[in-house]
Amino acid sequence: MQVKKNGKRREIQHYRCKVCGKQYQSKRRQQNFDNKLWRAYVWGRQTLVELAHLHKRSKRWIRKRLDCAVVVSHKFSPRSVVIVADTVFHKHKFGVCVFRAAHFKRNLCWAVTDREHSAVYRDCRLKLEQHGFELIGAVIDGKRGLFEVFRDIPVQMCHFHQIAIISRYLTRRPKLEAGQELRMLTLTLPYTTEEKFSAGLHQWYKKWEPFLKEKTFNLGTKRWFYTHKPLRSAYRSLRTNLPLLFTYLRYPELNIPNTTNCLDGIFAHLKDKLRIHRGLKLYRKVKLINEILSK
Repeated sequence: MQVKKNGKRREIQHYRCKVCGKQYQSKRRQQNFDNKLWRAYVWGRQTLVELAHLHKRSKRWIRKRLDCAVVVSHKFSPRSVVIVADTVFHKHKFGVCVFRAAHFKRNLCWAVTDREHSAVYRDCRLKLEQHGFELIGAVIDGKRGLFEVFRDIPVQMCHFHQIAIISRYLTRRPKLEAGQELRMLTLTLPYTTEEKFSAGLHQWYKKWEPFLKEKTFNLGTKRWFYTHKPLRSAYRSLRTNLPLLFTYLRYPELNIPNTTNCLDGIFAHLKDKLRIHRGLKLYRKVKLINEILSK
């Protein structure tokens, strides 16, 4: 044996060659230690202070070792996928757009963005297609302009987001009878068919059409506005999104989800981690996001 152990320095094993006297350390062990420290930081929810106390080092040393850790991303073989696309915001101008495969439950692509706009979704789709993936369906949250990005494939509007839109206009406890009936109709979305829902929406409109057209005039001027604007907006939202609300029933062979719920758990987990390690610089925050979403 021409090499022998030559003690440890900073918990790293050193070696010395008996022939030439050259000393060196195990780079692989250093990398393994960095990765172990990184896993404890991300998945073990250990803070810099806790890790520094555990390893009897300074926070600066721990931070340096965490910067050296390598994030390993999984590579998936190209295939036909139904994607669930949505964007989550941690702060006002810091968000992450994620494309997740609905069937084998893996995040395929993501991008950091300052606002939710169709260009980010278009770039993510282009990136997936360049890697050989074929998009055969998409579930979106109804953001304006997203339908154009996926116009050539079946698109499903998330039922949860649609119900949330109606609740935003009418509140969860509408005071008007028309609002109460419209909200009750909206809550049947996951359990009804397109024909029944369309018929119910049409009957509701026929019943309350004069009520929706009521106007309020400003005193002393000829200006006017619709008296029940939130109710009209709620109805318009349902009428506009109706072609996208039952796509999952029109294409049963694709097994398209009717909500983006598979991403909601990921987003809650991501926000929790970012909240624990708040105050990170942008490049460290992006590295943390890459680690969480690549698993």
